[in-house]
Amino acid sequence: MSRITCPELSTKTVTAEEAARHIDNGQRVAMSGFTGSGYPKAVPGAVAARAQAAHDKGEDFRIELWTGASTAPELDGVLAEANAVSKRLPFQSDPAMRSSINAGDTAYVDTHLSHAAQQAWFGFYGNLDVAVVEVAAILPNGLLVPGSSVGNSKTWLDLADKVILEVNDWHPRGYEGFHDVYYGTRRPPERLPIQLLEPMQRIGDPYLRVDPSKVVAVVETNAPDRNLPFKPADEDSKAIASHLVDFLRHEIAADRLPPELLPLQSGVGNVANAVMGNLADSEFEGLTAYTEVIQDGMLDLIDSGKLASVSATAFSLSAERAADFNDRIESYKGRILLRTQEMSNHPEAIRRLGVIAINGMVEADIYGNVNSTHVSGSSIINGIGGSGDFARNAYLNFFVSNSQAKAGAISAIVPFASHIDHTEHDTQILVTEQGLADLRGLPPVARARKIIDNCAHPDYRDRLNDYLERAIAANPTGRHTPHILAEALSWHEKFQTTGHM
Repeated sequence: MSRITCPELSTKTVTAEEAARHIDNGQRVAMSGFTGSGYPKAVPGAVAARAQAAHDKGEDFRIELWTGASTAPELDGVLAEANAVSKRLPFQSDPAMRSSINAGDTAYVDTHLSHAAQQAWFGFYGNLDVAVVEVAAILPNGLLVPGSSVGNSKTWLDLADKVILEVNDWHPRGYEGFHDVYYGTRRPPERLPIQLLEPMQRIGDPYLRVDPSKVVAVVETNAPDRNLPFKPADEDSKAIASHLVDFLRHEIAADRLPPELLPLQSGVGNVANAVMGNLADSEFEGLTAYTEVIQDGMLDLIDSGKLASVSATAFSLSAERAADFNDRIESYKGRILLRTQEMSNHPEAIRRLGVIAINGMVEADIYGNVNSTHVSGSSIINGIGGSGDFARNAYLNFFVSNSQAKAGAISAIVPFASHIDHTEHDTQILVTEQGLADLRGLPPVARARKIIDNCAHPDYRDRLNDYLERAIAANPTGRHTPHILAEALSWHEKFQTTGHM
């Protein structure tokens, strides 16, 4: 049975190839999707085929591509491989797209996820020509039921001159009622406070809206999200999770946290998943989450009864967990709420709710500046995503990483970070498998000593302490944040030339 029950929109059903003809060279095209969930599965491939055919004839065909966050090979991958993207924002994780960006073929605007929608509204990115948005169903009255993510879909539908809808019946029909789409966005100076006082409070509508006259094509699909397996938690991940959970116990004992903690946020990855696993085995009860993404570990927490509710903007599940969720979707209704990403990542809401934020890092330097996006300062990995939204505004923020990488060739703690996404002013707590460094209220040199002693791998600890002591001695009038500038990035330089720091 068709999921397209609106008479007006059902007449616009076409193939993906026919829909792609509405997208032309040089246009700005926004697509739904967030962490491999809820992205269009068919139209991007048809656009890539158009681009490849044009290139084969010596003609130009490239678009600007906007999304919510990362998507999948069926979107970012095929478009990058066809050299069809001139500019990309605000976040990506596809290997082919990453290669295109680092080769200089695709311009990349790495944007805080809470900023993307509002900056589009402000006109900072230019006029939006086409939106391609995946939904679970179209109702008789033309309202749209979102699927496994909301992301920036609401903004793209509002701003685009033309709209292409993909209706994917892989998404359970039971998704209706899981969403809260905020329609109170205004431009300054007419903005109003966001009246969001607890994680599961509804402030919007359960549906996405679209002007039917803007819809130029509707494509029916049946295809799964990019659901990737999580690696089993290794000993390092378990150690990081254990340090973090013990610290939360310490904060409760010090009367700085309530017994049920405060709303949790965790970034995507195996370490974050391991932290959720440790919480499931802990004594904590009545937990809540106000986050971007729901991973396997959070669903496990809900199933265990430890986690009462989760507010997010998308899922990011393993294939097995996604299938299980789809089968049991009704059992999660009322306990999971999916919002637009401008609300899931809204600084005002994060600060008011007192979120506990847990995000990964590539490296941190001895003073607490954190690099979460680049290798050796130049090559982008994914993007800053929502980590900045949460780190600066959280009640507590943690940055987590293994203390070393590539079998010890790389230290995650370095004299000076090769790229800085989060300054020392936004970093409260660093955690590696070696231990935890609570940096709150410490001046720079004290921070450095704690990071080195608690978080650095023993193979690098003496060299870091040696660098710090020599930096102090070399700067008799600059001992606030002492550095030896000629050596500050020497570890990265050594790695580039020898393959080992």
